[in-house]
Amino acid sequence: MKVVILCGGLGTRLREETEFRPKPMVPVGGQPIIWHIMKSYACHGHREFILCLGYKGEIIKEYFRNYLWNRSDVTLRLGKTPQITFHNSHDEEDWSVTLLETGLHTQTGGRLRRAIDHVGEGNFLFTYGDGLTDADLAALVEFHRSHGAIGTLTAVRPAGRFGELGLEGTAVRTFHEKPARESGFINGGFMVLHSRVKDYLGGEDCVFEREPLERLAADGQMRAFQHEGFWQCMDTYREQQILEKMWTDGCAPWRKW
Repeated sequence: MKVVILCGGLGTRLREETEFRPKPMVPVGGQPIIWHIMKSYACHGHREFILCLGYKGEIIKEYFRNYLWNRSDVTLRLGKTPQITFHNSHDEEDWSVTLLETGLHTQTGGRLRRAIDHVGEGNFLFTYGDGLTDADLAALVEFHRSHGAIGTLTAVRPAGRFGELGLEGTAVRTFHEKPARESGFINGGFMVLHSRVKDYLGGEDCVFEREPLERLAADGQMRAFQHEGFWQCMDTYREQQILEKMWTDGCAPWRKW
């Protein structure tokens, strides 16, 4: 199943890092957080990635263009018939990465709409380039296939600041974007969507977390996969340091590979 990851936002709350690079390239344990997210999907068998680029997208392109060069021992043969030999293998050799330019100021729904043309008909995985979880992604996919609605999101319980979900069983009935006070579950990303979600998306100014999610919920087309375990976004420098310490201490719950 293909994986669409939003990588184009400005990351203004993490200005200490994102002044110089896009948020998905902010490191955790010496590797950008986008690598950790992709490794999580890959260890569940999902290795076809579509990265929706925007702000400083050229840095993400450069990272993947030079991926093999930077992770391998290399022999160079110079002269009239130059040759490069890479001596190492690595766990990412079977990844397919599509680097999709989706515009500097395009909103999340607009970026998703552009990516759907590269997904094809059927289900696909969708998430943001700044969050990590130890959720069972295989169980998430199985749950999505069991109910037949257009979308499934992973519902988690972090501390405030996020849009609150109104749940009835596993059905998402309402979606409130960043209420003043929050309780219960919030949208943690890590979604499974059917390509029919395109009917709910607008143009470049479409914010997926507002009208599209609200309409999907109202139409009974969004379900929640409830996850009580680890989930952490990286919106601020403090949150980056939390993830860094987990990795350094050898207790990173999201590491399943």
